[in-house]
Amino acid sequence: MNISPYISVFNGETVKLENVPVLDFEEFRETLLSLNGKNGRLSSLFGMPVEYNMTRIFAIIAKDRLGNLCILSTEVGDSYKSLTPDCPQAHWFEREIAEQWGIVPEGHPWLKPIRFHKPYSEDRDAWKRKEDEEILPCVTDYYKVDGEEIHEVAVGPVHAGIIEPGHFRFQCHGETVFNLEISLGYQHRGIERKLVGAPDGKTIHYMETAAGDTSIGHATAYCEALESLAKCNVPLRAQAIRGILLELERLANHAGDLGALAGDVAYLPTSSFCGRIRGDYLNITALICGNRFGRNVIRPGGVMFDIDNEMKAEILKRLDAAFKDTENAVDLLWDNPSVQGRFEECGKLSRELCTKIGTVGPAARACGVEQDVRFDLPSGIFRFAQISVSTYHTGDVFSRAFVRMMEIRNSVKFIREQLANLPEGKIMEPCGKASADSLTVTLAEGWRGEICHTAITDSKGHFEHYKIVDPSFHNWFALANVLKNEQIYNFPLCNKSFNLSYCGHDL
Repeated sequence: MNISPYISVFNGETVKLENVPVLDFEEFRETLLSLNGKNGRLSSLFGMPVEYNMTRIFAIIAKDRLGNLCILSTEVGDSYKSLTPDCPQAHWFEREIAEQWGIVPEGHPWLKPIRFHKPYSEDRDAWKRKEDEEILPCVTDYYKVDGEEIHEVAVGPVHAGIIEPGHFRFQCHGETVFNLEISLGYQHRGIERKLVGAPDGKTIHYMETAAGDTSIGHATAYCEALESLAKCNVPLRAQAIRGILLELERLANHAGDLGALAGDVAYLPTSSFCGRIRGDYLNITALICGNRFGRNVIRPGGVMFDIDNEMKAEILKRLDAAFKDTENAVDLLWDNPSVQGRFEECGKLSRELCTKIGTVGPAARACGVEQDVRFDLPSGIFRFAQISVSTYHTGDVFSRAFVRMMEIRNSVKFIREQLANLPEGKIMEPCGKASADSLTVTLAEGWRGEICHTAITDSKGHFEHYKIVDPSFHNWFALANVLKNEQIYNFPLCNKSFNLSYCGHDL
């Protein structure tokens, strides 16, 4: 009998944990590389303790063109042969597994922690830290380029502003950057550890603050996971409202980013306008639920706030005004030669490297990669009302800005269509207890890109393990790569063109 080495599921489908194959490591490695090499990509790779000195490693491979996910697993002890040399998308994931569980991926090209916490103790079921010794042999220094004329520039981790800490170490020859190494995780919050034993009253609030500017995206992915585990059918009206809120979150952040990009090249008209316009989009969200970031509205089973006809008319009025202002403000960017002189050919990421390292979201679509969870692996309202995938091909700062504006247009169109055809009915269904000994994977297309949540339950239906992959986790390494052979003074502009989350990486 020929047994598949992986299980194939749809976005948000629940399976029994016992049905996920546990392969010997060599078969796991060969299967992962094969799936990843056939128009697949690594959405998540993580470890979960199963017994003393053994860790079960799960891999989630997204097959965008087929519209499904492949799940496979293996069990390892203290070490295994690194996947990264043959699958660069595993680079960041393997470093995380190493720092959390003390497992050495032998042959990893740059094995050092991605955060500042010690590995968890042998009592790993309790997620306690090991304080008495360092069990992970890893690189602790920064990458260095030799040469008399090479100089080093260190930025952060403390920044002049309200953003969270992050350290950037440049190796330069004159103004040219030979290498950028990014060091994050200075305020590791331990959200994933807190989720073990959940869900409880605090769980949704952890989700909404996993990456605060993506409250709706993460809350949606979590609720869809719990609803799948509990076999809860969310009313279609609630699904439509969730979709509207998700696109409003995208509008606010994309408009803010376009303004910030203008500010980084000292073009103040668009910078000032978009700073205000971002607030207009946030205020539409607040009109619906009372919170500008969309908190306290998405809950397991549906949404807490409805949209009546009077509110619908007010949303459309505000949306039309904000969108008109957005178009006018951004047209100033495209029409200004000095702005385009800074945007074009700056911070280029090739399509080949983009796919090789697993970049997601607008940053990937700006390299010509047609990849969008709403289209490829839809859930919720996006199963019935899809949004066109917006791409451009140059992979530079201009392309990342241009894709954002195209997505703004598509999001506005989607919101108008949903408001015009809002389904009748309830906005909430009771969401019962999660299935025991089960696993589900949910993906949502946040404004930065793919959000991936994996929930694994124990025999009582509580979370035995919960893994969150924010799009920033995929994309920080892409930012480091676009600075190679770039001028160091272009770093702020390149950085803002990605606008990645420190806290979303620091879970």
